[in-house]
Amino acid sequence: MVVRREASTTLPRAMRYLTTPIYYVNDVPHIGTAYTTVTADALARWHRLCGEDTILLTGTDEHGLKIQQAAEKNDATPIEWADGIAKQFQDAWQSLDVSYDDFIRTTEPRHHVSVAEFLQRCFDRGDIYLGHYEGLYSVADEAYVTPEEVPELERQGRKVIEMSEENYFFRLSAYEQPLLDWYEANPDAVQPAFRRNEALGIIKQGLRDLSISRTSIDWGIPLPWDESHVTYVWFDALINYVTAAGFPGDEARFGELWPGTHMIGKDILRFHCVYWPAMLMSAGLEPPENLFVHGYLLIGGEKMSKTSLNQVAPSDLVADFGVDGYRYHFLRDPTFGHDSDFSYEGMVARYNADLANNLGNLLSRVATVVASKCGGIGPAPDPNSALAVVAEASLAATTAAWDRVAPSVALEETWKLIGAANSHLEQHEPWKMDAGEELDRIMGDALEALRIVALLAFPAMPATSTTIWERIGLEEAPVDARLPAAAAWGIYPGGLPVTKGDALFPRIKA
Repeated sequence: MVVRREASTTLPRAMRYLTTPIYYVNDVPHIGTAYTTVTADALARWHRLCGEDTILLTGTDEHGLKIQQAAEKNDATPIEWADGIAKQFQDAWQSLDVSYDDFIRTTEPRHHVSVAEFLQRCFDRGDIYLGHYEGLYSVADEAYVTPEEVPELERQGRKVIEMSEENYFFRLSAYEQPLLDWYEANPDAVQPAFRRNEALGIIKQGLRDLSISRTSIDWGIPLPWDESHVTYVWFDALINYVTAAGFPGDEARFGELWPGTHMIGKDILRFHCVYWPAMLMSAGLEPPENLFVHGYLLIGGEKMSKTSLNQVAPSDLVADFGVDGYRYHFLRDPTFGHDSDFSYEGMVARYNADLANNLGNLLSRVATVVASKCGGIGPAPDPNSALAVVAEASLAATTAAWDRVAPSVALEETWKLIGAANSHLEQHEPWKMDAGEELDRIMGDALEALRIVALLAFPAMPATSTTIWERIGLEEAPVDARLPAAAAWGIYPGGLPVTKGDALFPRIKA
């Protein structure tokens, strides 16, 4: 089955259902997993601002050999171990203001039902058969590997063992041409385009059938036709996306949400961009609408890993930069799709330049002048202000960037309006002017620019945007606004109390 969608140079904006990967509970949250999650959250928030009822899913992957081994090492049962780590992920996402709608765990009964139905469909189609596997297995990746892959895995400290056991296999090889046909029919399905080319390269090299079961462990979901086998971790984990969308019991919900959109890291591209569409075709379901693939966050040029001892916890950075300072940095600095090197010094520089000096200073200047020159009451903007043209351009460019999932560009375009508003104030120097109509126009323009900036920055910095609206006297919240109408120039009514408050982003010494 090939689902053909109209090819275009820009992706469709509608986004009903957005997912992060489900994170494996052999490790705790770090800034790499948080990067995926915060980016997905910001994208979901943007689409909600545009009036779309976007559902955001995240969760944890809790079966497999690594989990069984981790539990045994810590004198716990596998479910006790999974319970503890899943709670840490939930707490981490809540601390980063992630607005997820559903948190799925693969140990939940709803997922067991979904996996059993999905597997049975593939089995009944003749795409699953019994065989024997003998070869190399990477425990860390829960994946069978080739001899050529072993040196790099061992360099990374990822243990490779010899495996020999009876397995059920999925006929992935039968889907080589259907996958190529699907990619041809849906050229925008995987973004950025160079990640699509990576997936195509994997397919064109030839696909081998995929082992989907294990008999050497019992921590997993039994196969519905042979309970002596448990489902291999990836065939279990990937199905979570349709489980949470209502498969197989809630046809109305599933029909509304699926096919969904996935946000993933490049390390799991093979599983999501090759295995997953083939699995869905076998089960008689549509492949995903879109898959957005980002690069690694690197520390000193190296990928973060438990074995390298170079992981950074989000809480360590939130303590210094605050939640929105954290969110802004990881949305603004990395170019989505590419690897990005993280450094604390770079984060300080970005924070001080963009947040303390530009946005924070703009709000402080405006509130100070309104207090001293306008009796603390914000004037209305000039309908014909030069800033109106900048605001219109900023809205258009920010929208285009979010639509193609380029958060760094979206924020750069939003900050152009901040720069223009600061320049507007520096040009007119309202702090040197007497009260009157001209001063009112200048300050009204700056207040309107702040209102629009808060709207456009809301997906990245929801708490900060809400604070800005409160300080310029607006009673409603940005979360309730709807773009593009809410970002039209001239909506700030004037006559509202403006308060200064504490510095939004106090400068940080490097």
